[in-house]
Amino acid sequence: MASVSDSSKQSLIPSFLYASSAKSFSLDRLLSANNPAFGASHAATLDAPAVSSSPSIKTRTFMIASPNEPGKKIEMYSPQFYAACTFGGILSCGLTHMAVTPLDLVKCNMQIDPAKYKSITSGFGVLLKEQGVRGFFRGWVPTLLGYSAQGAGKFGFYEFFKKYYSDLAGPEYFSKYKTLIYLAGSASAEVIADVALCPFEAVKVRVQTQPGFARGLSDGLPKFVKSEGALGLYKGIVPLWGRQIPYTMMKFASFETIVEMIYKYGIPTPKDQCSKSLQLGISFAGGYIAGVFCAIVSHPADNLVSFLNNAKGATVGDAVKKLGLWGLFTRGLPLRIVMIGTLTGAQWGIYDAFKVFVGLPTTGGVAPAVEVVKA
Repeated sequence: MASVSDSSKQSLIPSFLYASSAKSFSLDRLLSANNPAFGASHAATLDAPAVSSSPSIKTRTFMIASPNEPGKKIEMYSPQFYAACTFGGILSCGLTHMAVTPLDLVKCNMQIDPAKYKSITSGFGVLLKEQGVRGFFRGWVPTLLGYSAQGAGKFGFYEFFKKYYSDLAGPEYFSKYKTLIYLAGSASAEVIADVALCPFEAVKVRVQTQPGFARGLSDGLPKFVKSEGALGLYKGIVPLWGRQIPYTMMKFASFETIVEMIYKYGIPTPKDQCSKSLQLGISFAGGYIAGVFCAIVSHPADNLVSFLNNAKGATVGDAVKKLGLWGLFTRGLPLRIVMIGTLTGAQWGIYDAFKVFVGLPTTGGVAPAVEVVKA
């Protein structure tokens, strides 16, 4: 099985880009293939051994690990690390939000028109009767693109700010106030992430709650801008921050705490000795539990966002007056708990699975390395 896997990996990479442990690839050979004059003038260098016996002579040979050799791991907190976390966030948020579009569609309509969409089951029945099966996925394009952009900022900047604030605090204060650092890092990241999400969210809600407004993003975006102006796309940015910042603070801080407690009290072996499948299972479980808390904390603002993006010219006061304080906290909450719990668990599972795929450790359970100034 190992030989089949290795050969399949090698077939995806041109043979001149990798080398076995027995041979190396010369930069000059590549250059001379396109420039004979260069090759002739450097013949001696080309035939020189890969490693010079003289320490004063630098060779022009470089090595790239072949697929059957251990590759160089991504260095923690390097630009490559943050790029990998950003891409993992795109996958985790974009794919999961798109997958729960039917639930989100029913939830938004229950918030906007509770007389018509009285419950989860009746809501699905109304949608099926009026719009057919295709109606369940109305607005999936702005959902995919918007939450992919948000996921990039949410996870990528969270990892950056968590490390940045940890270094500012130092090892002693980090161990004492790590929850505050998780909260500050996630809040900072979400402020940026929501700027990317807001225009897509505005179009998504309008498409999902006003049948006939538009088929999706391509015709919905210009129609929205024509009706409300370009700044109208950001009409819901403050309620969106009100929904997403508490949600994300709870999502990351509670996840980090829950996972740490699982490894500390529930798993008899250290994290680095656990199998990757067990670590990913813990990531999903910790994410699901965190998602339940997230849904409760952010639900009032979620009702506000749906109301403001559905009604032209509506204000927060209009929403509170129509929904009532109790309705603001409870309308559509059971469905959102199921949706956000599943969503958050899946997001952490996908995110950490991608990190494992590229050779990085899963999130949580171990304190981030704190910057130490070397003498």
